[in-house]
Amino acid sequence: MTEYNIQALVRDLAFAVLIATAMSMLLLLGELDLSVGANASLSGVLAGTLMVQHGVPAFLAFVIGALLGGVFGAINGILVAGLRLNSLVVTIGMTGVYSGIALVLTKGKAITGIPEEILFLGKGTFFGIPIPFIVAAVVLLLALAVLRWTPIGRYVYAIGNSAEASRLIGIRVDRIRVLLFASVGTVAGLAGMLYVARLGSSQTSIGGEWAINGIAAAVIGGIALTGGTGSPLGGAIGAAIISVISNLIVLFGVNVYWQSAVSGIVVVLAISLGSFSAMRRARRERMIKTRDAAAEPLKVGV
Repeated sequence: MTEYNIQALVRDLAFAVLIATAMSMLLLLGELDLSVGANASLSGVLAGTLMVQHGVPAFLAFVIGALLGGVFGAINGILVAGLRLNSLVVTIGMTGVYSGIALVLTKGKAITGIPEEILFLGKGTFFGIPIPFIVAAVVLLLALAVLRWTPIGRYVYAIGNSAEASRLIGIRVDRIRVLLFASVGTVAGLAGMLYVARLGSSQTSIGGEWAINGIAAAVIGGIALTGGTGSPLGGAIGAAIISVISNLIVLFGVNVYWQSAVSGIVVVLAISLGSFSAMRRARRERMIKTRDAAAEPLKVGV
């Protein structure tokens, strides 16, 4: 509970919440994006190159980096929606593409010399709260507002429950898919730029575990992998659980490589509990229907 450890935990939690929020939105749609980490890495590399090698103003390059993430996300969405491809397969492939381009541009070396005027975005605080965490909270609130109070939010839940039924009632399913993928890419790009500001350099290793941890957080937070059920708030809570577990692993001196194993075990347990709950709910519904069907002749007779 030291101030230093809490600051470190909250700063790490910011990136986990950003990715978990983005992944939650996509999972509600019934889709996945495993390229968010590679997207963040490439966005950071391109923006870092603009700042350091081409003299583009730091804040402008920061914004360009986030927007490039949106472009990469939109490309994923177009491939999925336009060509009717499986999002899991597409984003696995695009992970290789984005990572490969980043490695070609940097030759595997970090881009140093990031201008100091943007470093406060990754390292600074506002009234003691790390700025990345404030950004993550704003993104989460925006996601919740969109889902709660806009037609797009209702469309996301409808498509997640049944894409074909959504098409029949006039929802432009493919357009919503591309929009969501682009939004997720923008959040990934923003997270990548905040991490560049935190490190003071652009590195190809940024975002290595973000996709898996984002999915894990969403599942732990109660979002169904089949879509249509859950909330980004649950994903944020799941991210907090994973971050605290990771922090405890470090504090107790456990080998850090156990972090992935522990996260995997938590995900499997969360999925198992969700499946068990769904089976119990389905069994209860069948019992109610059977009881009502058996009682129906008695009502007619009376």
